Amino acid sequence: MKILWVTLNVDNMEESIAFYRDVIGLRILRRMEENGNDIAYMGDGETKVELMCSKNHASKLGVARHVTLAFQVNSIYEMMETLIERGIPVHGGPYQPNARIRFFYVLDPNGVKIQFVENLIDYT
Repeated sequence: MKILWVTLNVDNMEESIAFYRDVIGLRILRRMEENGNDIAYMGDGETKVELMCSKNHASKLGVARHVTLAFQVNSIYEMMETLIERGIPVHGGPYQPNARIRFFYVLDPNGVKIQFVENLIDYT
C-alpha cells in the first residue's frame, strides 16, 4: 500500500500553488472546478499534493496546524538560504537529533508545517 496524495484545504489557491510550485518544486498535474471547489493536483514523481479551495467557506486552519509535510533536500542550509531570500521565515530549527538527519520547518501560506529534511547517511 502507498499514499496516493495528501489533500490540503487552502484559503487562497493562487498563493498556495505558487508556494508548492516555486518553493517545493511541484508542478501542476491537473486543475479543475468541481462542486464549488477549485482543485489543483501538484506533484513530482510519487510526491503528490491536492490543493482544494472551497468558494463556499474558508478552510479550517486549526486542523492545518497539526499537519506536517516533509520533503527531502540535498542541503538544509542551502534551502534555508533560498527561503530567507524569498522572505519565508524559518519556523523552527535547524535541528539535528542524531548523526543521521537534520531538518528545519517553515509554514506554508495556510499554516501547514513544511519540514525540509537532509539525510546525512545514504541508506541505498
